[in-house]
Amino acid sequence: MTKLLTRLFIKNYKEIHNMQVRQNYGLLASIVGIICNIFLCTIKFIAGLLTSSIAITADAFNNLSDAGSSIVSLLGFKISGSPADDDHPFGHGRMEYVAGLIVAMIIILMGFELGKTSLEKIFHPEPIAISILSFSILIIAILMKLWMYFFNLKISKAIGSIALKATAMDSLSDIIATSTVAISMIISFFTGFNLDSYAGIVVAAFILYTGFNTARETLNPLLGEAPTSEFVKAIEDKVLSYNGVVGTHDLIVHNYGPNRTIVSLHAEVPCNIDIMSIHDTIDNIERDIKKEFGCEAVIHMDPIVVNDSVSNAMKIKVLAMVKLIDASIELHDFRMIEGPTHTNLIFDIVVPHKFRMTDKQIIESIANAVKVLDNTLEVVINVDKAYISK
Repeated sequence: MTKLLTRLFIKNYKEIHNMQVRQNYGLLASIVGIICNIFLCTIKFIAGLLTSSIAITADAFNNLSDAGSSIVSLLGFKISGSPADDDHPFGHGRMEYVAGLIVAMIIILMGFELGKTSLEKIFHPEPIAISILSFSILIIAILMKLWMYFFNLKISKAIGSIALKATAMDSLSDIIATSTVAISMIISFFTGFNLDSYAGIVVAAFILYTGFNTARETLNPLLGEAPTSEFVKAIEDKVLSYNGVVGTHDLIVHNYGPNRTIVSLHAEVPCNIDIMSIHDTIDNIERDIKKEFGCEAVIHMDPIVVNDSVSNAMKIKVLAMVKLIDASIELHDFRMIEGPTHTNLIFDIVVPHKFRMTDKQIIESIANAVKVLDNTLEVVINVDKAYISK
């Protein structure tokens, strides 16, 4: 069914890296969500009226909120596909994350309201009428939500959409919620014990759990989450595969929405290489990264000494000292500047966030260790924080 819908309504449906095609996938998923959820809300509301069940009626309004969430997703995809302008030079891609966050807030609100209503019904219970029709409606709702879960999950994976993944997880919570109501109806039918209000509490708990998880997943990219280690390694391996590049560091990934990523990094090159030649290589790397990974790349060249045995030997000694302080510290851009009275060792170190030592303490520890090695050595150290996780 998913393949049929995409082929019918999305032109060039295989070109998922095309921004317009990606937007069309999102619009299709949102429209399907609106239609299906309005239908489910209608039949569940009828079932709730027939049975006087607070759990079924609340579940119906939950589907109405899902339809509202799909409308929010539709608007999010529409706005996120808008081109860049003077006020938003990196485009509007993050609106998709904002839409996902709004969906999460709607889910949480419905969970609280359902929980409140169910608690009231525990203290003031009402009899429920169970019929084959109402039970059949719940089974239809479960099967439809199961299809919607796989439909949204498949599209979210295909286009890398957090908003549609949130919609898929919402469908999963609905499946669990409606199944809980159906099971409580069966138990009530055979035992005569009214579990409707308690089932409503369970449904509310699942809805709240889904809402908070969805909010967390949509907040992370808005706040600026770290890129995946697989993406980092792929970029580094790509850069290092070119002749003339001997190392990389200071890789930063800026995410401005799906398919709107900017990568910046430093590429270490031999200091004695022809500047025009290596500049051409860097240009080629930037173009190839854009073609292969679909992101802009800004690469800074760092010339380093590679054939100086004295400098290389000193770097090895200093690196060993740094690793004794903490194995997680990285070192790069090492240089030796010799003078008549002392020699400056200039380099950068990279430490994790929330490191156990302050920048001042780290510099003092390295400086003291170097002084033990040779009293004429001075250190000039720049402390950086890691922007990626490996």
